[in-house]
Amino acid sequence: MGSSLFHRLSFSYFTYFAILGLVTPFLTVFLDGRGYNSLAIGEILAIFTATKIIGPTFWALLADKSGKQLSIIQLGSGLALLSFTLLFWVRGYWPVTFVLAIFSLFWTAILPQLEVMTMTSIRRNAKIYARIRLWGSVGFMVLVVVSGEIISYYDSEAFTYIGWFILLALFLSSLLLKQPKVQRSKQQENSSIFSKLIDKNFVAFFIAGLLLQISFGPYYSFFALYLRDLSYSDSAVGIFISISVIAEIGVFFVAGRLYQLFGARLLISFSLIATSIRWYLMGHFADSLIILLFAQLIHALSFGLYHSASIQLLQKHFQVNQQNRGQAVYIAGVYGVGGAIGVYIAGVVWQDGLGATLAYEYAALACLFASVFAWFIHDKR
Repeated sequence: MGSSLFHRLSFSYFTYFAILGLVTPFLTVFLDGRGYNSLAIGEILAIFTATKIIGPTFWALLADKSGKQLSIIQLGSGLALLSFTLLFWVRGYWPVTFVLAIFSLFWTAILPQLEVMTMTSIRRNAKIYARIRLWGSVGFMVLVVVSGEIISYYDSEAFTYIGWFILLALFLSSLLLKQPKVQRSKQQENSSIFSKLIDKNFVAFFIAGLLLQISFGPYYSFFALYLRDLSYSDSAVGIFISISVIAEIGVFFVAGRLYQLFGARLLISFSLIATSIRWYLMGHFADSLIILLFAQLIHALSFGLYHSASIQLLQKHFQVNQQNRGQAVYIAGVYGVGGAIGVYIAGVVWQDGLGATLAYEYAALACLFASVFAWFIHDKR
């Protein structure tokens, strides 16, 4: 592929995951700054996450019907920017919840289409995909560190200003992309994905991913507040998350080769067991700088290795014209349902920090169950 296309795709991943680098650790800080308790934060995050159940499916059907992923990306990024702007003015539980839900509904239009466009453009080359995708991790890391410093210096309301500028960059990056050309046969155009969805390998893979996302609930919801309760600063939150992303980036360089050597089942199972250990350490020993550092390094497996193996498995499981719907079903079920359940349970159990250890114990247990289902995955490489 040309260097120009590589740079454009990389920049789009950078800006998309930069938003994630702001939202994942600091949305709870923003909500806490507006006076919400842990139960209310858990409810808001559950509704925010649940939009991934509806959004990806709707946008994927539209993309599959039109065959124009780029138009969906541009529309989604533009509307996400407009809806996020409302956070400057809205106050109150329901107005803020509504704005965040609408923002997420449009934002979720982007990644599935971007993944399909990227894999189509690079002809499903795992090595090139990993190198493009690592720029998403770089964007995540940069925003985590920068946002932590800015929020520490100003206050939690800086969240809205940072988010607005990055969403503007995301929209502008979408204008630089080009729609790849794909030829479809008539048989492909009429194909259904139902048989693919009930395939036992996909079911095992889906349940494993669902449980993994449930386990991320305490981390995605309260990691920043958790470290603050343990006397770490907001800047330290950014540093610890950036360490996890650096480890993740390292894995992306070798993920394609590891997939060729070991396949999805071994990589996913190993990632899930390691993640279970990570959550146990996080719940019991996060006050130890060394152990917390080690737990964050495991993120290379929890997300980096798992994500790379999952994308490769999805690409091989679904046909060309099924990719958008396949990605949508996976994101809606795993990230939407699993993520919403995870953050809601975390909000209920957390009790403003008193139930932190119990929440991470539940997370560790969910990953152990996930590893059992992952062992039934048999991928064709």
